[in-house]
Amino acid sequence: METRKILITGGQGFVGRALVDHFADQGHEVICADMIENAFRDDVRFITLDIRDADAVLAACEGLDSIIHNASLVHTKHNREEDVWAVNLGGTENMLAACQRHGIARFVYISSASAVYEGQDIENGDETLPYSRISQAPYADSKIAAEKLALAFSGTGPTQVCAIRPHVVFGAGDNRFIPAILDKARQGKLTRAVGNRDKLSDFTYISNLTDAVGMAEAALQPGAALCGQAYFITNGEPMAFFDFIEAFLIELGYPPITGKVPFWLAYSVACVAEAVDTLKGGTLNAENGLTRFSVRYMVTHHYFDIAKARRDFGWQPKVSLSEGIRLTVAELLRHDPSLSLSRAA
Repeated sequence: METRKILITGGQGFVGRALVDHFADQGHEVICADMIENAFRDDVRFITLDIRDADAVLAACEGLDSIIHNASLVHTKHNREEDVWAVNLGGTENMLAACQRHGIARFVYISSASAVYEGQDIENGDETLPYSRISQAPYADSKIAAEKLALAFSGTGPTQVCAIRPHVVFGAGDNRFIPAILDKARQGKLTRAVGNRDKLSDFTYISNLTDAVGMAEAALQPGAALCGQAYFITNGEPMAFFDFIEAFLIELGYPPITGKVPFWLAYSVACVAEAVDTLKGGTLNAENGLTRFSVRYMVTHHYFDIAKARRDFGWQPKVSLSEGIRLTVAELLRHDPSLSLSRAA
C-alpha cells in the first residue's frame, strides 16, 4: 500500500483521535495537530497548532501529501459568532492557502449534515439538497461557508477536495455526547422525551466514519468521481432520537423514557438558557442539548441517503447501530463500571 504524510487537524478530539488511529494503523506517517499536545501513541507526531494562525498553518503543512481537516468549533448557540467563524471558516481558509502554497495533493474536509438543514423535515435526503438558506446557528452557517469554499477549491490547482458530512457521531472515545446523556440519567434528569418520538434521525458509529474518510482520502485523485463532491455518511439506520438514547439507558440498566415534554416548552426553555448564556459572555464547548438548534433537531426528520458514497468510492457501514451501541457501552463500562445501574445494584 502507498503510504502518505497526512496531517489531521483537531486530532485530539473524539473524531480526531479516531482518525489519527485509523490512518496510523494503516501505516501512514501521521501528524496530529490541535490546540493541545497530548501524545497518545508513539508512531504519530504531535504538534500544537492554532488553525487561525496563517503563518503557523503554512509551516505545519510543508511537505504533506494529504490533509484531513477535522478541526472545528461546535457551538450551536447564537453567541460567540466571531470565534466560531474565525475557527470554522478562517481556519479552513488558512488550510487551503497552505495547500496552494505547498502543492498538497489531497484535502478531505469533515463537514456536517447540518449544511442542508433548515429546521424542517429531511427524509432520505441526498446530496442534491441545496445548502440551507436559513440561518440555524453560527456553527451550521460557518460549516456551510467552509464547505463551499473547500469544494470550489478542488482542482483549481494540484489539490483535490471532497467533503464528508457525518450526522450524530457516537462510539468508544466519545467524551461529550453520550457521556453528557448518561450524566443526566444518573442525576435522574432524563425521564422525558421532547415531542412525540415519531421523527427519525440518522446516527454514525465512529469506525464507519473513519472507514469512509480513509476510503475517500485514498480515492481522491485527479479525475476521480469524488473530486469536488460532498457525501453524507451515516449508519443508514434512522431511528427516533430518544429511542436511540433509550437504547443506551436500557443497556446500562436504566428504566425506559416514559414522559414527554412538548416541543414549545423545550424550545422556550432553550431560548431562555441561550439568553442567559449570552448575558454571561457565551460559553464555548458546553453543549448540553438546551439550544434552539438541538431542540428543533429532536422533533424533525433528518435522515439521509448514503448511496452516493457507496457508488463513488465503495464505502458502506460495517458496524450496525445496535452493535455500535453495544460496543460503546462496553467501552464506557471498561473505564467506569459505576455507569451501569444494574451493576451498582
